[in-house]
Formats: sequence, structure tokens, C-alpha cells
Amino acid sequence: MKKIDNLTFLLDVDGVLTSGNFFYSSEGKVLKEFGPHDAYSLKSLSKFMHISFISADFRGFEITQKRIEDMGFGVKLVSEEERFEYVSKNYNFDDLIYMGDGDADKLIIKESFMSIAPNNARPDAKNAANFITKCNGGEGAVAEAIDWIILKLKL
Repeated sequence: MKKIDNLTFLLDVDGVLTSGNFFYSSEGKVLKEFGPHDAYSLKSLSKFMHISFISADFRGFEITQKRIEDMGFGVKLVSEEERFEYVSKNYNFDDLIYMGDGDADKLIIKESFMSIAPNNARPDAKNAANFITKCNGGEGAVAEAIDWIILKLKL
């Protein structure tokens, strides 16, 4: 199979790669819940296109960074208010596959070449997406999205 060099799969982390749940102690945020199936699918898709992540979770960014780096990828900390501008400046929407779940993702989802929202995404994100997974974020939604991408692009 030929790599599609111009395409990027960009994913929001919390609510997409995670359940969106944050586990707190009296010390603050200590854990996030990531699903077990997404890493394998992401590594498989990385043979065909670039994969990147963004997160707006300032307090839990070290947790996010550790998981994303353990999978062999990088992640950028981008606030929800700056998300659309960041994506506009750093990616070409014609070559972007985007997966997001929140209100701040809606415009990016609308503008992207292909877009995906997990089943438990906010209504505006789901309404804007080309595909809505049956799985919730953190429960195989990314793996399901990758299956759809592979099918649609005939990879």
C-alpha cells in the first residue's frame, strides 16, 4: 500500500482517545481513562498518513503527553478558544481528517476533508461530522474511526 503523504489524521484527546473522565484526589487530577484498542489501530494507520494529537487539558497534559508518547506520537497543548486558529495555521483542511467531540471542534469538523465524532460527542460535533462512531470515546471509538477511514480511502 502506498502512503498518502499529504493526509493527516488529527485527533482531540479527551473524549476521543479517553472516556473524557478525569479522576481527582485531594491533590488534583491524577488519572485519565484511555481505551485499550486504539493504539494498535493508530500505529497501523501511521503507515499511510501522519497522525497528530491536540489537547486543551492544561492540568492533565502530563498524563496525556505520557500516553501519546508511549504510543509513539506527539501531542500539542492548544486551548479550546485557540483550537480553530491553531489548526488553520498548521494544517490544510483539504488534507485533514479530524476527530473531535466538543463544541470547540465543530468548526474544524465542518472544514476538514473527512471528520469523525465519537458516539458520546456533543450534539454540534456529531451534527457536523461525516461519521459518528458507535463506540464512545475511550471505548474503541478511534479504532472504529480508523476502520472507517481505511474503508473510505481504500487503504
